Amino acid sequence: MIKESQRLPEKANQKYTVDAGDYFIRYVPAGATFRFVDLEGNQAADTLFYNAHNPAERYSATDTIREQGNVYLTAGSQLRSNENNIMLEIVADTCGRHDTLGGACATESNTVRYDLEKRCMHACRDSWMLAISENPKFGLDKRDISHNINFFMNVPVTEAGGLTFEDGISAPGKYVEMKAEMDLIVLISNCPQLNNPCNGYNPTPIDVLVWEA
Repeated sequence: MIKESQRLPEKANQKYTVDAGDYFIRYVPAGATFRFVDLEGNQAADTLFYNAHNPAERYSATDTIREQGNVYLTAGSQLRSNENNIMLEIVADTCGRHDTLGGACATESNTVRYDLEKRCMHACRDSWMLAISENPKFGLDKRDISHNINFFMNVPVTEAGGLTFEDGISAPGKYVEMKAEMDLIVLISNCPQLNNPCNGYNPTPIDVLVWEA
């Protein structure tokens, strides 16, 4: 569902640009609203959310899909934790649909999907691992890397129940905006993928804007 925001970018308290292939990890307090902006279109932002006070409680695709009865996320979607608590709600969305099923690229999946020579290509799981190793204050380790959301990514479900990776449905300047319902750790890998059309074979930056409560 397309729903535009009334929030003005120039009123944001914080603004970050996340380069293609880079990571973003920040604390976002309950009540704050934050926005991901697809600056050039067709980018994929692989994202994980954690309870800032208990990272063992984290975003759960299973609970989110079950409670909303939909495998895609858009305005009005409530993202739930593995304890079935509401972590955040999507309050505005100009893209219209975001993936919960496709997972994140890894050196192993690059090898299986594409070719052995692709194994050493940079991948989202590498970015997450780098983020948690360089930011120990958040108390995360590799066992906390679980199923993610792919914002702006287009992964249709086929009639046979399979998944396909297709050209993105986003465009330059499209955004998704969320309100934190608990204190969160937000961890993003701005996908570097060059082998499938999730970002048009041309990874580009995204912006992250935060409006404090």
